[in-house]
Amino acid sequence: MTTPFRTLAWLLSVAFLVSCTHARVIPERGTTRAASRDGATTIVRRGDTLYGIAFRNGLDYRDVAAWNGIGPPYTIYPGQRLRLSGGAGDRRVATRPASEPVRRPTTSSTSTRPPTRPPTQAPPPSAPASKLGWTWPAEGALIGTFSGGDPTRQGIDIAGKRGDPVRAAADGVVVYSGSGLVGYGELIIVKHDESWLSAYGHNRARLVAEGAKVRAGQQIAEMGRTGADRDMLHFEVRFDGKPVDPLRYLPKR
Repeated sequence: MTTPFRTLAWLLSVAFLVSCTHARVIPERGTTRAASRDGATTIVRRGDTLYGIAFRNGLDYRDVAAWNGIGPPYTIYPGQRLRLSGGAGDRRVATRPASEPVRRPTTSSTSTRPPTRPPTQAPPPSAPASKLGWTWPAEGALIGTFSGGDPTRQGIDIAGKRGDPVRAAADGVVVYSGSGLVGYGELIIVKHDESWLSAYGHNRARLVAEGAKVRAGQQIAEMGRTGADRDMLHFEVRFDGKPVDPLRYLPKR
């Protein structure tokens, strides 16, 4: 290589090293959760409840409470950091028993046994049974249905006009009444038992406060369009924190 080319190569390498020493890493802002579920956390904001945080993240409130050592009545404070995942020994974390051997198939070059068929996949689990006496939360036409794999269709949408009554779908206790969950507008969440919750979004007005006991058919809100582009009720049913299709439980119309 001639001297001019060697000089050019040396200058380019020096320029590269200098540019590396001046590179900056800009931290991502505006997020409180880790990118993956493992190790994810959130910061409690004013107006948050443990039920609302669990609902927003598709988790069971009992798991969130256990992961953070919080007991009933599940009091949390603004600025508090909550874990959104568990570790070894936490509730509902299944591990292989230490005494259980790992079984591996044995092979033999002289074996005449025909190849075995791969095991058939188990059918997807059926919807959990519910003994609650579910009733329709509003009287309008069904305009949106549930789709388990679509985060924008975790419940059903019921049409109506501003001010129409929104009613509790089953007996329970109001565990959230506010507007802190993005995308739901004025929202009410009712706890029916240890496993079942129902949610009522986009209301114009909320008529019940947290802690109120409600009966099936009792009016709890007025229909509206907060967080939506039309007057309607967004209704969800959750079992152990996971959305399920409300039409499996509501009576046929």
